[in-house]
Amino acid sequence: MNEAEEIKRRMLEQMQRQIEEEQRKQAEKEIIEAQKRAILRVILDSEARSRLERIRMAKPDEAEFIENQLIRLYQSGKIRNKITDEALKILIKNLLPQKRDIKIRRI
Repeated sequence: MNEAEEIKRRMLEQMQRQIEEEQRKQAEKEIIEAQKRAILRVILDSEARSRLERIRMAKPDEAEFIENQLIRLYQSGKIRNKITDEALKILIKNLLPQKRDIKIRRI
């Protein structure tokens, strides 16, 4: 019984450490997301933020890529004024890789 209780105690401790680690990681992730949102509120006007949110709903990976690029541009000092919706469209067009149409001809 003593060995079984010891094993049970170790397993509970390990599970508790895993839960604490996951909670810590989640808290860090939430802090980072809050910082990103704060920076985006500073550099994007309301229409541009709305466009970015619509992109996030349709293509979350692309939205995150765009956000990261915008934050990098802001941190490097290349963005000094608020970005309008029209300017965001142009930036998105330049930031995202161009998709090529592939046509297959069958003989």
